[in-house]
This record gives sequence, C-alpha cells and structure tokens, in this order.
Amino acid sequence: MGFCSSPVFLPGTQLQDLQDLQDQCPTGSCNPQLGDLMVGRAAQLSASSTCGLGGPQNYCIIGYLEEEQKCFTCDSRLPYNRYSNPNSHHIENVITTFDPERKMKWWQSENGVHHVSIRLDLEAVFQFSHLVLTFKSFRPAAMLVERSKDFGQSWKVFRFFAEDCSLNFPSVSNQPANSIDDVICDSRYSGSQPSTDGEVVLKALDPIFEIENPYAPNIQDLITLTNIRINFTRLFTLGDTLLGRRRRNAQDKYYYALYNMVVRGSCFCNGHASQCTPVDRRRGDVFTQTGMVHGRCVCWHNTAGENCERCQDFHHDSPWRPGGENTVDICCNCHGHSVSCHFDAARFEATGGVSGGVCDDCRHDRTGPQCERCRPFLYQDPQRAVEDPHACIPCDCDPAGSQGGGLCDALSGRCVCKENVDGQRCDRCKQGFFNLRQDNPAGCQACRCHGLGSVGSCDQVTGSCECNLLATGPLCDRCLTRPRVAEVLTSCLLRCSPEDGQCHCLPNMVGRRCSDPAPGHFLPPLDYFLYEAELASPLHGGIVPRQKTADQPVTWTGLGLVRVLEGVGLRFTVDNLPSSMDYQLVIRYEPEVRKTMALIPSIEFVQDFCSQSDLDAFRSFRCIGLAAELNPQESLPDVCEGLVKSMSARIHNGAAPCRCNVAGSLGPFCSELGGLCECKPNVIGRCCDTCAPLTFGFGPAGCKPCECDPSGSVSELCDQIRGQCACRSDVTGRRCDRCQMGFWSFPFCRACECNGLSEECDEETGECLNCREHATGPNCDRCMDGYYGDPVSRQPCQPCLCPDVQNSGRFFATSCQHNPQSLSMACNCREGHTGLRCDRCSPGFYGNLALPGASCEECPCNNNIELGDRNACDGLTGECLRCLHNTFGPRCQDCKPGYYGNALDQDCKECSCDRRGTEVTQCPLGSPCFCDSRTGQCPCRTGVEGVLCDECEDGYWNLGGVSGCQPCSCDPVNSFSNICNKVTGQCPCRSEFGGRQCDECGENHFGNPDLQCISCDCNMEGTERPSCDPETGECICRIGVTGIFCDECAPGYDSTFPACRQCHPCTALWTEDVTDVQRAALMMRTFIPHHSDNLWPGNSRRRQGMLEMHSKLDSLSNLTGLSLPKVEKVERLCAMIGEDEDVEGTKKLFFRITKRKKLKNAAFRLVLSGTRLYAHLLSVWWSDAGLCCGLMQVCGAAGLEDCSGCAGALCVLDLGKRRCGGPDCDGAVPVSQKASEMADRANEQLITLPSRLQESNNKAGSRNTSTDIILQYLRHYISVPALTDEMVPPEDIEKMARTVLDIQLPRSPDQIRSMINDINNLLSNASNSQDNLSNLEEHAKTGQDLLQKAQELKSVSENMTEHSPSVSSLKPETLKYYTKTQNFNSNTES
Repeated sequence: MGFCSSPVFLPGTQLQDLQDLQDQCPTGSCNPQLGDLMVGRAAQLSASSTCGLGGPQNYCIIGYLEEEQKCFTCDSRLPYNRYSNPNSHHIENVITTFDPERKMKWWQSENGVHHVSIRLDLEAVFQFSHLVLTFKSFRPAAMLVERSKDFGQSWKVFRFFAEDCSLNFPSVSNQPANSIDDVICDSRYSGSQPSTDGEVVLKALDPIFEIENPYAPNIQDLITLTNIRINFTRLFTLGDTLLGRRRRNAQDKYYYALYNMVVRGSCFCNGHASQCTPVDRRRGDVFTQTGMVHGRCVCWHNTAGENCERCQDFHHDSPWRPGGENTVDICCNCHGHSVSCHFDAARFEATGGVSGGVCDDCRHDRTGPQCERCRPFLYQDPQRAVEDPHACIPCDCDPAGSQGGGLCDALSGRCVCKENVDGQRCDRCKQGFFNLRQDNPAGCQACRCHGLGSVGSCDQVTGSCECNLLATGPLCDRCLTRPRVAEVLTSCLLRCSPEDGQCHCLPNMVGRRCSDPAPGHFLPPLDYFLYEAELASPLHGGIVPRQKTADQPVTWTGLGLVRVLEGVGLRFTVDNLPSSMDYQLVIRYEPEVRKTMALIPSIEFVQDFCSQSDLDAFRSFRCIGLAAELNPQESLPDVCEGLVKSMSARIHNGAAPCRCNVAGSLGPFCSELGGLCECKPNVIGRCCDTCAPLTFGFGPAGCKPCECDPSGSVSELCDQIRGQCACRSDVTGRRCDRCQMGFWSFPFCRACECNGLSEECDEETGECLNCREHATGPNCDRCMDGYYGDPVSRQPCQPCLCPDVQNSGRFFATSCQHNPQSLSMACNCREGHTGLRCDRCSPGFYGNLALPGASCEECPCNNNIELGDRNACDGLTGECLRCLHNTFGPRCQDCKPGYYGNALDQDCKECSCDRRGTEVTQCPLGSPCFCDSRTGQCPCRTGVEGVLCDECEDGYWNLGGVSGCQPCSCDPVNSFSNICNKVTGQCPCRSEFGGRQCDECGENHFGNPDLQCISCDCNMEGTERPSCDPETGECICRIGVTGIFCDECAPGYDSTFPACRQCHPCTALWTEDVTDVQRAALMMRTFIPHHSDNLWPGNSRRRQGMLEMHSKLDSLSNLTGLSLPKVEKVERLCAMIGEDEDVEGTKKLFFRITKRKKLKNAAFRLVLSGTRLYAHLLSVWWSDAGLCCGLMQVCGAAGLEDCSGCAGALCVLDLGKRRCGGPDCDGAVPVSQKASEMADRANEQLITLPSRLQESNNKAGSRNTSTDIILQYLRHYISVPALTDEMVPPEDIEKMARTVLDIQLPRSPDQIRSMINDINNLLSNASNSQDNLSNLEEHAKTGQDLLQKAQELKSVSENMTEHSPSVSSLKPETLKYYTKTQNFNSNTES
C-alpha cells in the first residue's frame, strides 16, 4: 500500500526549484508558491516606536550644503496619504506596493531611541525563506532577528548583525558558521555606507550548506515560524560638527527609517499541497488582498490539517510522512464495516511495511485489523460477500462438544471440536468414547471395555460395551460360564421360554422370535463396510459428481464417481471392521470410473449360524452376490433377506443403533435392514450427515445447491462447507458468476478502463467506481464537482477555489472551468452567489461570507422584492429595503400603512376608510387612511362603526359632520329609543311628538312638548310639512288646498280632493281676489255670534239682522262665479254691519296693523280687539237696561243709556250711533279707545313715513304705490287669529270689509316682488326708527294698564254669566288677550 503524505517547504532556491513539480502534486511532492508575507497583514504589523504619533515632531537629516533644507516634521496621528497627510510615517508604510513613487513614504522611529523593535504576527505556521530590509536612514549599528513557532510564547535568534560584534554582542561568535543552524554575528550589513537605500538580508538556510534531508527536525525548526521580530539595539551616529554650530539638538538627526521590509515565504504544507486558502477567523485573518499568502493548505495525498501534518481520516494504512515520491496513500481497507482507522506501528512492522492501518470499532459483528473476520460464534456466510453487512451468521455447533462453548471457524463455519468429539456439529463422541459433556475439556471420556471381551467400541451415550460371545459384564471383562454358553448356542435353535415361547434375543433385537431390530436400530447389510472411491487417495482423475434425478436410476453411492486413468491406483483405508474374519472384496465401477469398494464377510466364518440348511439356502440363492450387485434402491428376495438379517445379527451381535443425524434427517428411525435414515433435501449418507453432490451448507434446512455458473467455473462441484465454486482466473464470487475486481462484462471479463484512477467498475456497464484523486465519470475521465483538470491527459484534478475548496464551508460553486491559455479559473456559482470566485452574494441574497459556514441565502422577503435589484435587501443582514406589492417590514411581512391583507400572498389592498368617520390622525393628507394591516378595519371615530368607518353606530347620526357622527340625543321621554336615523338624525318619536330629537310637538300636533301636544287634525293629504303651526295649531295647506283642516281644494283648482289639479291659468288673477274676499267674509262671519231663539226677545229686530248677515256671508263662501251684483251686495252688507263714521279709520287701522308687522304687530291687534271692537259690539247689540249695571266697569258709567259723562253701554247718539264711556272714563272701553287713538297717531306717523323715505331714496315709488304694498301685506294678515275671534266688534269687521273691498291688487308676481324690494329699501333708509320705538314703549305701558282693566272686566263678566252666555264667553277671550298683552310688552321692551 502507498503512504499518506503532505507537502513540506524547502528553503531558498530549493523551494523555487520545486515549483516546477506542482503538476506532479497528485503523485509526488508539491509546494505552494512563495510570496511576501507582509502583504495583507498591515494590522498584524507593529513597531515599538513611531515618530509623530502624539503630535507633530521635528527631525533632521545629515547634510553638507548650507542652503538645503535639513529639518522636517513627522505627524503620524493619521495614516499616510500622498496628498492630505504626506508626513505620516506609520509602520505599514514599509509593506511593498510597487508604487512608482513608493519612496515618498517610509516608517520612521522617534528621535534618539536606540532600542526599537518591529514585529510581524502571522495567523498560522508559515515557511520562511528570507528577509530583506531597505533603509532610508543609516542601517543600525547593531540589530538581531528573532523567530517564534508558538505565536510569540518563546523566541529564538536567527542572526545578530553589528558593525562591531565584539562590542555589541560579545558572547556571540563572529566567525563563519560551521553548520546550517549555527547562530553567529554578521558584520556585513552594518557599515556606514550607503547612508540610504542600504539593505540587510537574512536567509533562513545558508546556501553554502548542502541539505541532505530537508525534512530533518533542525531544518524544519529553521524554516517554520509564526512570528518574526527585528530588534534594533544601537543607532548609527556621526560627529555633529556642522550642525553643532547652530546649536541644534543632536538627537534630532538619529533615528531608524525604513523604506521596505520583505518577509519572503509561503504557507507550510509539508510537501502535500500546492495551494492555500485563508485561515479561519480565530486569529483575525479574513484577508483577501491580491498577492496575499494565505495560511491553510489545500491538502493532497489524503492528508489533512492546517499544514497537512496528519493523515486524512480513514487513510492510516501507512504512517504519515512529509512530501516526497510515492506519497499517494491507500485508505484503510475495512470492508465497509468501519468509518475510521488508526495507524499501528507494530502491525506495520509485522506486515513487513505493507499495512499498518487498524480499523476502529468494526460494525456488523466484525473484528480484525481490517474487519475481515466475524466475531466469535459467527462465521462468514459463503453466499455473501465480505462487505455484506449481513454476511456473519451464527455458528451451528454443539456447545458441549465444540471449543469455546460453540466456536466455529470464522471463515468456513466448521465447528472446532474438542479432542474426543466428532461430527460436523461436534455433537457426538469419537469412536471409543462416550458421555459427551460440556464441562469435560476433552468432551467425551474413553470407553473402558476390555479389549479381549468386547466387540468394537462402547455405546457413545451410555458407555455400555458390546461383549463377544464368551464375555460378559458392563466392561466385557468376565468370561461366560458354560451354562450361559450353552444357552447362547441353543438360542439360535429357536429355544424359547416354555411359558410364553419368547426367544432369548441378541442385543437390540425384539419380537418373540427375535427377528426384528429394536426401534432406533437396524441390521447392517452384507456390504455395510463400504468405502467410497471419493475418499480414497491419491485422486488424479477427479470426481464425477452424480445427482439423483427422476428419470435416471441411482447406480452409485456417496458423492458420485471417481475417474481413474490407466495405470493409476487407489488406496482405501479400512479401520472399522468389528472382528477378524474372511471378507469378500467387492468393487463397484463403470467404464473409466470407479465408485466403491465393499468388504462382505464370508458366511462360513460366521459363528453359530443356525443350520446347514440355512447355509445351503444362502449359497443356492446367491444371497452374497445379490447383495453385492443390487443398487441401493433394490431389495433382496425374502429368503435372502431373512438369512442376511440372521447373519448380520450374528456378525454385529444384534442390531446396531440408527444414529440418524438430527440436522440432516427427518427423524430418529431408519430402515431395519441397512439402517438408511430418511434424509432432508440434498442430504445423503446412511445417517443423513453429508450433503449430496453439487450441494453445500449442511444444516437444519438440509443442503443448498452449489449452482456454480458453468460460464465462470471449472467444475460443478463446490466446497460442501462454504459452497465456493472453483472459478476461472478472472472470475470470482461463490458461484463464479461475476468478474474479479478490475474486470467487467461477465463471462468475458474485460479489464476496466479507468485511466488508472480506479480498480473497480460496474460489472455490467463497465462504469468506473470509486475514482481516486477527485475524478469521476464512466471512465474516471473528468473531475468531480468542485475540481478542475483533465484526467485523460494526466492533468490531475485540482480544487476549485470558489473562494475556498469544497467541503471547507466556504465553497459556493457547483463547478469551475480552467482556461489553459489564460491559466485562469472561473467558478460556476451556486444560486445566490456571484463574482469571479463566488465570493459575493447575488442581488436578492444575503450572507456574511467571511464567517465560517456562512453562505448566501435568499433574502427572506416573502417574494415581495425584485430579486434582480441589488439594493432590494441588505447583503449582510438580509433586511428587506425595497419591498414591493405595498408591503414593508424587515421581511416585507406586513402591509405598509394604508394597506391591508396578506403580505405573504402579495395581496395588500389599499385601505378604503371613509375619512368622515375615521380618526383624523390616522388619515394623513395625500395618502390612504391607516387601517388594520390584517383585517382592513379602519380606526373609527367615536360613534362610528363598520370596517370602513362608513356608518354611524346606533345612537349616533350625521357621518358627514365636522367631527363625525353626533349623538342622537333623543328625548328620553318623548322617544321610543335613542337610536335615530343615521342620515337625518330623526329620533323614533312617540305619536304626538316630533322634531329631530322628539323635543317638539309632532307632525299634525301643536302645543308645549314639555306639557302636552294636541292634535291639529289637519288633513295630511292637503298640508305642507309641517302640517300645522306648532304653537297655534293652524293647518298649513299646500298649494291648491284650502279649508281650516286643509281638506278642500282652493279656488282655481279642481274640486276633487286631494288631487286639486290647477285650473286654467286665466283663473289665477280671479282666484287671488276671490280668496281675499272669502277670507274676509269668513272672519266677519265669526264676528257675529249665533244666538238662540230665546235670547233677547225684545230685540228681535236686531237678532233678525244678525241672522240675515249670517245668511248673506254664507252666500259668499263660493265666489267662483261671482258677478258684479254680488259685489254690490257685499258692499251693502258692509254698510249694514255698522254705520261707523270712521270707515277711513278702519282702513288706517289695517294700514297700521300691516306696518306694525315689522314692529311687533301683535300689540296693535290686541289694542284693536281689546278696546274699540269690544266696545262697539256692546253699543250695537246690548240694549237691555238690566245689563247696564253690570257693565259699569266696561264703559265707566252706571247708566246704560245715559250719554252724559261716562256714557253707558247702551247710550244711543244721533243717527243711531252709540257711545260707551268718555274721555275721562276708566272703563275698559274708554281705556281701549285711548289705546286706539294712540294707535291712530302711530298710524299717521307711519303714513307719512313713505314720503320722508322717498326724499332719501329717489328710487322709492309714490305714496299710492307704498300704500298698495302695505295693503298687499294686509291681505296676508287678514287671517291673523286675533281677528277671527267671535268677540270682535261689528264695526271693526265693517271697516275690515271696506278696506278689503278697496284693495287694488297687483297685476303680476313681478310687481309684488318689486314692491317688497321697495319697502325693504325704504325701511333700511329710515332715520326715525328710534322715535317709533319710543312710541311703542308708550303703547306698551298702555297695554299694562289694559291688563289691569281686563282683570276687572273678568269679575264683571262673571256676574253677567247668568243673564247672557255671550258675556260668559268674554272671560277666556279676555284672558287670551291679557296674555297677548304681556307678550306684546315683553316684545316691545326687547
């Protein structure tokens, strides 16, 4: 076997010479290239002194010209930069860069410091070649170079350098070295010349010495190191003549200054590597600078370790050695039953240097140095290969008779029997021994039968002896007495017991006549002593095996036949005859073959054979001949069979035990004559203890056929134990059915073509297996993944450095290609890696490839980045930076603000929040509102709900409000619940309540919602909304509808209610006029009370007049076809209602009422209704004297008809006019009249108002136009509720009617709008509005006085109740006007 090996470095030129052998690295020594160990290790380089580290420091040079600059500044606080910091002189400046201006930078020590050291620390053991120092200053006067191999723990001196060695290093020899490892002082590199660019050179190995063994320990000690240190111990100084005159500090010009420092060497690989890779970061080395020499070897020759200093696991069959010739190692051969091994020097020596590998911890029940043997009590299955994990099967040995309690031969499975034990299983005693016991070291004890009295050996189980005819006793050691002899002799004469006729039988014979062998016994045949030719010697012709077939009679015994050539004899060994006598020799044979030899006893020599007649019959029937000629399957005639049995019993002294083999037979019984046991398949022999020809593996299941492949075997026979067939030279396998290793295509067995890189190939295809040296392919014709080369052209497969070798933890390629022209190598990077050496992560991948075991993994951004975008994620941490699909987060795992959904499925949708209902802070301008990134739930304002915050919660409404949904605030008493309409805010009110919050009277109701709401009873089909006035309950009819309850069609509309379709447009003007008249008539009618027939019998004329007025007013209810005679009739009706001389006053009154609408018209209606109207009514209708006394307080006089002073209520003046009270009276009527007069004066002022306003506004119309506008307003106020009271005086009704008849209506809506605008303009320019307000305050005072009078009137009216219901009806009306007076007062004040 070959040797495991690893590369070693040679020094100096020898190292360089070995570079040419790199291509032979797979089979010979190889070494990495040399380089500058300083490159890439600036951080590992240090100096004990550097100028300017603490701040600027001056230094000078030695010069001899007065005008040149001699002093400079050193400032090393920052690293050197040619432009920004050229005066920095750090130690890293000495690393060679080949810059054209490299001498612009150097390292310099502090001034005047003698002891300075420079130290380089390496991260691994390196090969050192030589050191070169190039100085800018003078070279040191004294210095030394040291090395360390243990990372600075201990140091050894390479060499001393001094101009005067005896002065600086007195204990060191300055004589030339006598050997290569002598340490001396060298004075060649310490002189004053040159003053700059001087060099100091140190070679690890002095070339004057011849190196016989470069791997000797002392040589290795010189050329390997982990640290190198240069110690400057003394500065070189000169005289200070020139500089001294100027009194400068002499120390400023003495320092060490170094241009370059080169440490030449390579990584140390013991001759087993040609390339190196970076060392792990344990020592801080992760450098990849171009030209850097790395420190971890890429080992060959099945070596391993940082410096290839040991054998690779499972390659310990030979000891590790440094690189050299024949270094290719062969791995330990453990037959696949171990995964590791070690080198054992004793075994290596015992095998003569062939193999020293010892397998560790053999599996699959294996043992041995190469796991080549089965463990004890197991043996190799002959049908399985050694490499088969199930090839070891249990031994089938009797523990009592085999050694070790059941041990067998580990290869053949043959049991190793004890000394006195025999049998394939060691399960029976040898002949002459008995009593097999496990505790007997010999197995069986010897029989003790007497040699003269016994026949053969003893019984192997009981030890009982078989005595001859004249001996007796357990040991056959006593003679029989004569009577016994006679008994024996007569037993053959059929002597029997006189009682039962039982004959006296020989041993193991049974039956009354002793004619049958006992169970488990048999009578041997005449040819019992049979000797097979297969067992004879010598055998030159070979065995012709025979097997039993269905169509061929068995004519042989044993395994078959033996081919015997002419002139060749056979020697049979006969050692089992029971006694001496004459035997007939019988030989069975066929032409050219011999089978068996048999010895048949002569019947004449059988003692005590029964009778002469038996002998004659035996001869006459040729029983002996028949016995010799019969085939084993044929039987003797009955006569012969009986004689043979008798003869056999005499010869063998009874019947012999069957002794059927337990493993090979089907039972313990055998045939009575011959003793043939019933055998299992493929088992033969009388005792079924032998495999049949062409079978093997005797065992409990019988024997298995050999099945030797005729194409690969030379015989059909196989080893009966192992079953191994006899194979041709290039064939192997138990059945000789496959080619040997290194061949294929059975049975032709052609040699494998594997380019010398494998010794085995696939048996059927010829594809090479287990290619060495990193080759692969059907013929080991290409390099495996991770390597490059050309095995066909003998170019070895070298590892791809992508950026490190395979299985290094930093190999990121699938393969690489080598360009022979450019000698460059390109890596085929794995997914996620890129770069020439696959040393960077691809876009979309991340990883810190400087860390051991790291690789580039896909950025975990959940498919939410663009993999081709280099900035999509952080290349070191994998943090996602440019998430797509509206996602964000360090893994793009969430939807970004304003979006929701499943970011992992790229399903982030924009939040659709309703800004009206979403929290303002969550809806930034210019971007979507923020919602839950998973569910899309928007952050709702208070009172808002819904996923999109687009709906108010129950109890809130008005989503579009300034602050979102507002509380419903439904009245808790008037509403059914606090849940309102979410759009309108309408609360669910109870039937009589309304308003948005149910805090008002409901539709078609009026009143105070805090007290009670009363139904207006308006017809809802004919009303507007609201249907009635919430305070008065008056129905508000829609256009085209009229009536108190809005249940009739208005004039100008079809009378079919509720449709009320509009009539032809020509009726519009007429309808307006008719409506005004109807309203006035309706009001006048209400002023005339209805009296019963039993009232005022003395005033029947007046009662009759009232009835006529009712009738005529009723005729005015339908003026649709009103004609001129009917209009004249209305005029006469107005004259008949009252001959009040102040008709113009009534008209003025309505002017004042209309005008005072702007100034709180309720007060004028109150004055009119409460004074003049009521007083006039009394003067017209009340003429009963009995009533006068009760009305004194009304008129202010006691008499009814007395017209002097405060006239009575029934005072009649000339022309039928009536009078009640007077100017100075305090009755209700006089007071009211005063108030009326005051209203007249106010009216006069208002009448003159248009002329004054016209002066200030030229756009104002004439007085008639202004009056027409005022009258137009009057038309609306005719329906004022205060004028519809039944107690309004007739004279006021008359005045109102006349005024209405005098109205000149505008001809078009445009004229109405123009008049309204004019009035607004006039009012806006009024200058004396404050005066009018002052007058109103006086009127208010009058109203307060009226209140008191009304209270007095109340008491008077109570006394009148029993006389007149009309008087009683005055009470509530008076109270109503009292209330209106109070309202008027408060409104005036405001």
